[in-house]
Amino acid sequence: MTIAVVDSGGANIASVLHALRRLGAEPVFTSDARAIQSADRVLLPGVGAAARAMAKLRQHDLVSTLRALQQPVFGICLGMQLLFQSTDEGESELLGMIPAHVERLDHKDGLRVPHMGWNSIRTVSNYKLCDGMSGMWFYFVHSYAAPTGDWTLATTEHGRSFSAIVRSGNYFGAQFHPERSAAPGAALLKRFLDLDP
Repeated sequence: MTIAVVDSGGANIASVLHALRRLGAEPVFTSDARAIQSADRVLLPGVGAAARAMAKLRQHDLVSTLRALQQPVFGICLGMQLLFQSTDEGESELLGMIPAHVERLDHKDGLRVPHMGWNSIRTVSNYKLCDGMSGMWFYFVHSYAAPTGDWTLATTEHGRSFSAIVRSGNYFGAQFHPERSAAPGAALLKRFLDLDP
């Protein structure tokens, strides 16, 4: 199995690659469209600003490539948000695989933003990627969050409920960092790699 990890300019690349290698995979970190198109699985990690990540994807002419992929694709943290239509973060146009708007988390009631640390999820679908994971804890670091909708497989709460795991066709995403989430994160990544397309 070939696994392409897309260069979106994020700072979490080393930990993502290490997490995949611990599962016995041999990922390739790349901005080459042909390598991404031919991979069996594609991961889109991201840390930082949406506008900067989209600029990086445009710089490498990867936007249309990512939008046209047929194999399973998994966005991590900002990479998940990039699957949506738009965001409060600079009003950036995103990849548009999920027709919804990513919103900034509220500072109300003394809640800390960014939402940083461990939080549990609640599955709202029995889809095999996250079936049985309700109540498991994962590591979050983010200031923006995706709404819930038909695409939501699991939710979490920080002031309000929002999407923690999403799916739209062959596109999947996690708002948290599975590569920093110990055994539950490793289990989720393994399930993604083992998905029957």
